Amino acid sequence: MARIIRAMTKDGSARAFAIEGTDIVNRAFEIHHTAPTATAALGRTLLAASLMGSMLGEKDDALTLRFGGDGDGGTILASADYMGNVRGLIGNPDCDYPVRESDGKLDVARCVGNGYLTVIRDAGGDVPYNGTCEIYSGEIASDIAYYYATSEQIPTVCALGVLVDTDYTCKVAGGIIVQLLPFADPEVADRLEQNAGKMPAITSALQVASLEDVLAGYLDGIEFDLFDEFDCGYVCDCTRERTDRALISLGKKQLQELIAESDAKPCELTCQFCDKIYAYSKEELQGLLDNAT
Repeated sequence: MARIIRAMTKDGSARAFAIEGTDIVNRAFEIHHTAPTATAALGRTLLAASLMGSMLGEKDDALTLRFGGDGDGGTILASADYMGNVRGLIGNPDCDYPVRESDGKLDVARCVGNGYLTVIRDAGGDVPYNGTCEIYSGEIASDIAYYYATSEQIPTVCALGVLVDTDYTCKVAGGIIVQLLPFADPEVADRLEQNAGKMPAITSALQVASLEDVLAGYLDGIEFDLFDEFDCGYVCDCTRERTDRALISLGKKQLQELIAESDAKPCELTCQFCDKIYAYSKEELQGLLDNAT
């Protein structure tokens, strides 16, 4: 399982959220069979969504991140609940490039491209909150910080990392979000900025230090309380009831066509998030048609 920890500075100037999410990224790799660059792009998006989901207040709240860029990776989507459980997909899981010569890292920005980042937060109201900003860099972490600064006016430090191993699995993955709160002490804000500039890549830090130590590094010199921790994972909430509704929504004519074809070709619906297959017999399809009628 992945793990999230949450902290607050003692003076109420800032809050911090950190995740060790290697298991989440590896589960996404198993489901979507992603190439290394696609693994890094989807993995960072999943980590960001998990952390942002853990900021939600109620059990039924949900959050969705959508990177709609023009890069070869296509649309990248991740959805999380209030406990940081997350699921996601990438339009082109085969997207991959050689590592960048400049820094030896996977070229996630090229995979994402230019376009728009959309954040949808469903807190149970009639209309979910919908915020959009331009994709700032395509590196995911800086895009999240840019979104908070421009769309919600919240100064934010965000670091995300996915280290892909030689066998293409994820060796280590993690992330952190630190946000200033209203009326924050300017000295705390300056210290957070200095600390962020001194910290190594989060995947490097997590290979030699605990998640708690990494968070403490970002809050170095600032008194804080670690007030919460919990497990989360890659969790899909698809159900047969939802696929039932999807089939019924096709309409009478198309359902009749599926029934007619079911003797030669079984009807199967596959969840795009977890690859679970829902198979329907001819009798089950007829039952859906009868109920809908």
